[in-house]
Amino acid sequence: MAGADLPGKAGGEGGPGASRTAGAAANADGGGGGGDGAGRVATVEARGRVAPDGRSARRYAVRHVFARIGVYALAVVAALFCATPFLWSVITAFKLNRDLVDTENNPFVYNLPPTADHVLYLFTDTSFTRFVLNTLWVGALVVAITLALALPAAYSLARLDRPWAGWMGVTIFFVYLVPPSLLFLSLSRLVVELGLQDSTWSLVLVYPTITVPVSVWLLMGFLKAIPRDIEEQAMVDGYSRVGAFLRAVAPLAFPGIVAVVVFAFTLTASEFIYALAFVSPTAQKVISTGVPTELVRGDVFFWQSLQAATVIVAVPIAFVFNLFLDRFIAGFTMGAVKS
Repeated sequence: MAGADLPGKAGGEGGPGASRTAGAAANADGGGGGGDGAGRVATVEARGRVAPDGRSARRYAVRHVFARIGVYALAVVAALFCATPFLWSVITAFKLNRDLVDTENNPFVYNLPPTADHVLYLFTDTSFTRFVLNTLWVGALVVAITLALALPAAYSLARLDRPWAGWMGVTIFFVYLVPPSLLFLSLSRLVVELGLQDSTWSLVLVYPTITVPVSVWLLMGFLKAIPRDIEEQAMVDGYSRVGAFLRAVAPLAFPGIVAVVVFAFTLTASEFIYALAFVSPTAQKVISTGVPTELVRGDVFFWQSLQAATVIVAVPIAFVFNLFLDRFIAGFTMGAVKS
């Protein structure tokens, strides 16, 4: 009996258990199917979220490309706009008089065959070469004097802890802001007393009053950007303060020195009032006064020769400037950093 009951019990228990198991399996299958459906929905939703981001990235890339094209186009237009006077000078220097004075002709093209006669006239019938030499040697002397005075002054104001250093630097810079039209009368008295009138030595004496103040101000910024530890270490190694400055600080300040040299020479070469007031002989004139006084005679303007002189002077300066452009920019940016 006991043995007969075992299969029926097992079958009875197995039926409902099997049903429950089958139901669970069905539910599991249904749940699995539901999970697959949920996964597919999630994938679709994820794809729906990714698609707009991809389109946004493409739109951003397109906008970035067009923005760069716009920037470069504006840069090219600005460069051409700035170069237009120079291009006009180059073209005008080789134009015939008939081509230049005809108002119906295009000023940017050669309506008649070009000629080099006006450029040759500049070298053969004027003292242009003498003007260039006077400008170069006056500029070289003024730059040397400027560095000899501005470097020690700037180092003293930047390094030595004195209560008057700040306002002294500002006062020196204010001297640069005084217009030459107010100073040349008093300076002319000094030039006459020293017997330097009608000589380029008068310009060598006067021009540092323009270049030294602004050079001191610029060099102060450069020297303040150099850590004091460098020169202090040099002094620990046995150098004097002057030796530490010459061997440790000056090489690091070389970009600033280049910037000051370029700036001082540019001021010297472009100054007009002092050169006109103190120098009259043609053999002693510099470019800033010699070219306009020799090529403008009453109401007669030698336009082609004037433009040729402009190009001949501008090209070497631009070449030298671009040759030292990296150091020039490094000097100014280094001086702009406040320690």
